[in-house]
Amino acid sequence: MFIFSLTYLKPIEEVEKYLPQHLDYLEHHYQIGHFIASGRKVPRSGGIILCRGECREQALTIMQEDPFYVHQIAQYELIEFTPTKYAKEFEVFI
Repeated sequence: MFIFSLTYLKPIEEVEKYLPQHLDYLEHHYQIGHFIASGRKVPRSGGIILCRGECREQALTIMQEDPFYVHQIAQYELIEFTPTKYAKEFEVFI
């Protein structure tokens, strides 16, 4: 499992310009089962995406498809982790 931690590099006006493309990207990966959860950081300095990927290389490829990545709107940190304890309802994602 992977966490994509995004930190905006551009002003919020530039972020908003690419937001519709970013939302399409998110929807695509939710539909095919890669994404589990996503949302804005508070304060709004970036975002977080929880990704279910088979390997680091796949997660990196998915991350690099994000219009925010392509257009250098955000800086990304890719964090891999192995869930060892989780709520019963979360088991379907493991």
